[in-house]
This record gives sequence, C-alpha cells and structure tokens, in this order.
Amino acid sequence: MRATDVMVRDIVTALPETTVRDVARLMIDHRISGIPIVGADRQLLGIVTEGDLLRRVETGTERQHTRWALWLTPGSRLAAEYVKAHARRVADIMTRDVASVDELATLGEIAGVMETKRIKRAPVVHEGKLVGIVSRADLLKALASYAVNAADEKSDRSIRDCLFAELRNQTWSRLNEADIVVSNGVVHFWGVVGSEEERRALRVAAENIPGVRGVEDHAITGPLRPGPMFPVA
Repeated sequence: MRATDVMVRDIVTALPETTVRDVARLMIDHRISGIPIVGADRQLLGIVTEGDLLRRVETGTERQHTRWALWLTPGSRLAAEYVKAHARRVADIMTRDVASVDELATLGEIAGVMETKRIKRAPVVHEGKLVGIVSRADLLKALASYAVNAADEKSDRSIRDCLFAELRNQTWSRLNEADIVVSNGVVHFWGVVGSEEERRALRVAAENIPGVRGVEDHAITGPLRPGPMFPVA
C-alpha cells in the first residue's frame, strides 16, 4: 500500500495571507492540529501547527527572558521569537521546510519520515502540489486492515476511489475518506456512524462496487461529527 491508498484528499488548507486568528479558528472548527499552507496553484509552501501558535502576545504566552538571557541570546533568535508572537499572517510563522511524502511513497517510507521528523501527519504531494495528507492513525488503520495475501494495489485503489465517490454523493454519509481502507479487495470501515441504518447503507454501497470481495465493519455508532476531518477550505 502507498500514500495514495490511505491518504485523505479533502483537506483544510490556507493561503499565506490568511490571518493567524483565522487559522486558529479553522483548527478549532475542524478539530485538527495542523494546516498546510498552499499557493494559488496548490503548491505546498509550508505548514502551521498548534505549536506555532503557543507563544502569542494575545494570550500572554510570548516567551520571556531574564536580563542575562537577553544579553546571551543572539539577536536573530530574539527577532524570530518576536515574529512568532506578533505576526498577523501565517506566511510569517509557518514552517517552510515541510516534511512531505510523494503520493507513491510506501507506508514504510511514510513511517520513516514520521519517525525521523517526529511528526504525526505528513502532507502528500505530486510534483510539489498538495494532493492529500496522511496521519499516524491512517497507518494504524492500514495495519489493522492488512490481509495476509498480497494485495492488488491498483485494484484496491480503484475500489476505494469508486466507493468514496459514491459516498460523497450521499447526504446520509458522514464518513471520512480516512475511515475507508481497502486491502486485498476487502473494504474496511472505521470511524463513527450515526445509526444502524447508515451502517447497512455503507455495506450496501461497498458491495455494489465491482471487485469488492467482502466488507469488514469496525465503525462504532455514536454522535456524528460536524463534518469531514479534512474538508476543503
């Protein structure tokens, strides 16, 4: 399996001129901890995470230094801290050296990047343009859904794409793309469903996709989330 088989395609993004306050609201509204920053052509420019918003003058959390520390700290570092605490646009606080992965990266390669860079999710790019995002949770779902027999990657990818396209047209479906994993022709559903009727409808939708050999339902029944975890901004 590769990044394109497990990644989420519908993601929250922001432009460089987006304000820091608006990005904070996006994180809260969509329950996410990081937002990729893209250009008008979806070129990946950087990423803003919760950590970038910890030291802000608005909340009184900007970094404080003793007089001696001020003398010993390089001016460039003090200037950078000032920008982090006072900048209004995300272009000034985003991390520009983003640890991203190619859409054809294997799950092993993705895990290596996450481990080396100590990150929880990685943007997925194709020729420098953002096409999705993959998280540690997505890798765990792939592990739990793994079939003993070698999977036909192309076939599984086609099944997943067709199924998600079908579900996007159904108003009753609130399942995230990350909650659908296909391994060796078997569709695995994760996440939360709103009712048993929705659970059955998901099974029926999957069974109608050519190539599906079976359906494994791991979803739980509970209150629906306000929307997809990574909707398009």
